[in-house]
Parts: sequence; C-alpha cells; structure tokens
Amino acid sequence: MYKLLLCWRYLRTRYIALICIVSIMLGVATLIVTNAVMAGFSEEMQVRMKGMMGDVIIEARSMNGAFDAESKIARIKHLLGDSLVGITPTVRVPAILSTETEQGSVTQQIMLVGIDEQTYCDVSIFGEYLQHPQNREQLNFQLKEGGYDVYDHTASSPAEAKPRTDMKDAGWHRRRKYAAFKKRQERYLQAQNATPANAGDPFADALRANGETEGRDFDPAVEQHTGIVLGFGLASWRDSNGADHFRTLPGLDVAVSFPNAALPPKAISENYTVVDLYESGLGEFDSNIAFAPLRALQTSRGLVDPTTGVARFNAIMLKLQDEVDAIEVRNALRTEFSSQLFRVSTWRDQQNSLLQAIQMETVLLNLLLFMIIAVAGFGIFAIFLMIVVEKTRDIGILKSLGASSRGVMGIFLSYGLTLGLVGATAGLALGILLERNINTVKDWVAWVTGQPIFDPSVYFFHEIPTLVNPLAVVWICVGAIAIAVLSSIFPAWRASRLHPVRALRYE
Repeated sequence: MYKLLLCWRYLRTRYIALICIVSIMLGVATLIVTNAVMAGFSEEMQVRMKGMMGDVIIEARSMNGAFDAESKIARIKHLLGDSLVGITPTVRVPAILSTETEQGSVTQQIMLVGIDEQTYCDVSIFGEYLQHPQNREQLNFQLKEGGYDVYDHTASSPAEAKPRTDMKDAGWHRRRKYAAFKKRQERYLQAQNATPANAGDPFADALRANGETEGRDFDPAVEQHTGIVLGFGLASWRDSNGADHFRTLPGLDVAVSFPNAALPPKAISENYTVVDLYESGLGEFDSNIAFAPLRALQTSRGLVDPTTGVARFNAIMLKLQDEVDAIEVRNALRTEFSSQLFRVSTWRDQQNSLLQAIQMETVLLNLLLFMIIAVAGFGIFAIFLMIVVEKTRDIGILKSLGASSRGVMGIFLSYGLTLGLVGATAGLALGILLERNINTVKDWVAWVTGQPIFDPSVYFFHEIPTLVNPLAVVWICVGAIAIAVLSSIFPAWRASRLHPVRALRYE
C-alpha cells in the first residue's frame, strides 16, 4: 500500500513530471492522427483503384489487341464459374484530346478507353462517379436533356459539397446554344467576307438575322453523335479553394486524334460529344482517361474484321466474389492464356509501386514520430535519477523501517507506469479528438497561415480522409507505456541497491 501512496504523492508534487506526460501525450496523439490520415488515404485510394480497374485484368501484349473477346470470355466463365461476378472487354489507345475554349484550343494527352456500356459497370464502380443520375443507374452514351449534378454528389454531406453552377447549363440545352453560336459564327464570317471595310458591323447584322433564336428547333432525335465521358481533370481545372472551372461541359464537342490499327499506323481524328463527366478522386484517372463506346472505337481504329465482323480487344476486366482470392485466379488464368500474347495481373500488381511507396512512407513516419515518445523516455530516465539522488535519505528511512529492495524498486516502476498510463490516455483522447475534427483543424491552420494546407487541386479530395485502426491505436498506447516503464527500470534498480546505513550516514 505504501508504494501506491508514495507514487501518488510524487505524481502530485513533482510537477516536472508533467513534462514527461505532455511529451508522451503529444507523441501518442501525433502517431494516432498520422496513422489515421495515412490509413484513410490508402484505403480511399485502394477502394477507388480497385473499383476502376477490376480485380483481375487480362491484357493483350500487342497494341492492336487480340481477336474474338466472346470466345475468351466464355473460356473464363467456364473456368471460374460462380467465382465470377462480372466480366467486360475494353479497347485502350493513346490519344490527343483537343478542346475549344474562349481563349483558344487546349490539347491534352489522354488514354481513350472503349467500354461496353452494358457490362462495364458490372466490373467497376465507374458508374458511381458519373454526374448524371440516370447514368449512375445505367450508363449510356446518349446526351441527356439536363439534370446533371450541380453539387459534388460524392461529398460526405451536403454542407461539404462544392457548388458547380455551370453544370446547370449542361446537356441538350448547352448543345442548342453551342449550335446557335456556331451558326452565328459561320454567318458572321460570311458577312465579314462579303462586306467592304467600314461598312457597318457584320456581327450585328448576323444577330439580327434571327441568330439568337437559331438552335431552338435543334432535334435530339434527329442528330447523331458519338458520346464520350471525360474525367473532371480533363474537362476542368480546380483552384486552391476547391472550385471547379470548366473547359468543356456535356453538350459540347471535342476532337480526339489517335492511330489506327494499320501498319504503318495513320492518325485518325474523330469528333465526340461530351455526354457526361466522372470524378473518381484519383488524378491518375480523372486527368488522363476518357471513355467512349466500345464498338465505335473498334470501328474507328479498324479493329473489326470486315468479312466476319469479329472485333479485336485490348483487355478483359474481371470482378470476383469478395471471398475469392484474386492471386489464385490470376495464377489459374496465366496457365490458361499464353504468356507471349497476354499479360494477366491483379489491380495490386499494376499499382504495386504506388502501394509499396505508401506503405514505406507510413513505416518511416511511424519510426520518426515514435522518437517523440523516446525523447519523453529519456526525460523520465533523467528525472527519476534526480529523484533518487534527492530522496536518498527517504529511501534509507524506508529500508530501515523494513521496506524491501523489491518494494523500493516497485515505487519507481509504479511511478513510471503511472506516467505512461496518464500520458497515453491523454494522448489517445487528444488524438481521437483531432482525428474527428481534422478538417476543421486544417481550415483553421490554413486561415491562420494564409496558405492552403490540403490543396484540392493536388490531391483531388475536398476533405482529408481518415481511418482509425483500433489495433494500431492499441500498439501505439502500449508502446508509449512500455517506453515509460523501461526508462524507469535503471533508476528504480539504483534506488533499490541503496544500503540504509550508507544512505543515512551523513544525515
């Protein structure tokens, strides 16, 4: 009992011990927040990558692909059976996207992916990222009359959704205005060429000739167009405040140039109508990949055999049941398909370098931040040595009254354990509080410093994602307590070795 009483007395009277408690608290809180943010980023990226890429991908090594996706899909279904949830063929080709803006033409390098609108969303969660509700239910490449989201529908709450007022004008309404503008522009150029210099304003004459009303009779049922779905990074740019500024919107046309399948290849230029936008939150996808109808892209590239009608494909994407091991499926498919013609991989195989970089960064951050707790351990070590020197007389009295060496050692070990428990508990509370309000803290720090702390134009997230791993939290707290106890072992041992007569000799 006397050990607990002395330990409590030291804790209340030795205010220098608060330094150790604060150090442990800050170390534990920092580790909890850092692990939560890193785990949140990793989980968010993995969910979105897996959702966009599927579980297993079979890719043709030739850029011009392989023939007869239907027969290969039948072989895969027969091999996997009920393990397979969805399967779809795709065509991929590097391309150049050209977008007309008021300031001029913007050219971007993209990967154009041809997808089957009936089966692609069975394999990926691509449909969840589309901006039109009808396309989220069932994707098609037809332009809609309106109803596109004017707020970020992926936001965690309506209050956090960023407004996108330009989307109100998207769809057929935008296309009618675009068609009327093109007709006015054409008439203006004709009038300018036919009008002598200083003979009036040909643009005003073009407007008076019913230019403002043209396009109202634009019939969606008559016009034929090939749709394309662009990522937000291709259709817009995002400023440091998270606001989106659009280069193009659903209803406008873009030009896409890509090579055909002939040898030597020749450049093909096709006009596509933007029918929707998607936002996966991953810059690698949103700023690089555009989606078009599979059959239209196969026809444009010359991948369809004119005699048999059989088309080539570049990849087949598979989605498996949750309990199925993707690595086992990958290995089985590698024996089924020739490695000289096809490359079979999981989504983790394709993103392995990025995932390993995130894991390595997390480990290094944990090691570096754990040094904060180690510094607190050295503080406990120094303070306890000082206490042993100061309390030499008291230790001598205790031992002369019958206290054992083990009992004296237990006083200091209990003191170190108490410091670790108090510091770890306070750090746990502070860490969870910061994790729950990390975005509020981010906004406050940004307001104080005047600099964006979490730039949405870089990360493509409006908010910082977090995920608390209970096992990691337990290990952090246990590690902090262990360091506090280990730091008090040597001072406690030294105190227990004091001889009562020698301790009281000079008193």
